[in-house]
Amino acid sequence: MQTHGNSGPREHSKRYLPREHGATAMLLTPIVAVAILARTGHWSELATLTAAFAALAAKDPLVVLLRQHFVWKQPNPDTPAARRWFAGWSLLFCLSGVALLSTWPLRALAAMGAGLVAYSALAVLVNVKNQQRSTLFQIASALALSSSSLAACLSATGAIQPWCWALWLLLSAQATAGILVVHARLDARIALRRAVQPSPKFRRAAIIALAAMGAASIAALSLRRIAIALALFIAVLGYGYDLRSQLNAAALETPLQRVGQRALALSSLYAAPCSSSASGSHSATAVAQRPLQQRVQAAPCPAFSQSSRPFR
Repeated sequence: MQTHGNSGPREHSKRYLPREHGATAMLLTPIVAVAILARTGHWSELATLTAAFAALAAKDPLVVLLRQHFVWKQPNPDTPAARRWFAGWSLLFCLSGVALLSTWPLRALAAMGAGLVAYSALAVLVNVKNQQRSTLFQIASALALSSSSLAACLSATGAIQPWCWALWLLLSAQATAGILVVHARLDARIALRRAVQPSPKFRRAAIIALAAMGAASIAALSLRRIAIALALFIAVLGYGYDLRSQLNAAALETPLQRVGQRALALSSLYAAPCSSSASGSHSATAVAQRPLQQRVQAAPCPAFSQSSRPFR
């Protein structure tokens, strides 16, 4: 009898690449948005990208290794491949970290490192215990993964600019609303198959989140933050349509892969107005000619507030 929970033959040459498309989008979309918003180019931005991707990719093989050590009683055929992939991703992460160590301010590096260690430990623990479907954990993941925007801004400008904090908040809000809408869909699908009424908990929470984003869109419009208002309106419209379609039994049978692709497209549309609002913010050439540590006063994106000082 197998006690590690696997049934049937498994491939020994399994590849450990990020499988969660939503999490990957939450991680990479902010990096791309900041690259456009900052309107600068620096090699450390590439190091930020590889470090973030390696940290995300290393989670799955590490979970396998920990389950092998603490949970499974018999050797799992995936363990040798997991060990190799974890070593490879760890090496890439360490090399990227060394590159960032030479450019990032020490205080910012320590803060980012502490946050990364804390979230990674939580993510691994939750996955080892098979509790990765927890709504609170997924919302925490949205906040953590979207914070890649802060790291990207640090690499691009030498500091976390005030507009980047606003960008992180906007991306986190959109990701949180998306998580609630997905949970509402999953509950509705399960209820449909069991021929019972779905729980209103997630649907109600999603509606409240969309109402808050709608109010924020109106407020942004009144403050003439057109790009932010447009982005929030796009999210409310897209997720609102998804919630409405969940009332249709046929729409609930849409494959989850297609639903994920739609969510990814909506995330891209949401990020686009914020990114495009950076046009004319400042001259990229003048900023790029200065050393990284001196690029701390880079002009902020006009779509965001600049009332506070950048974090260094």
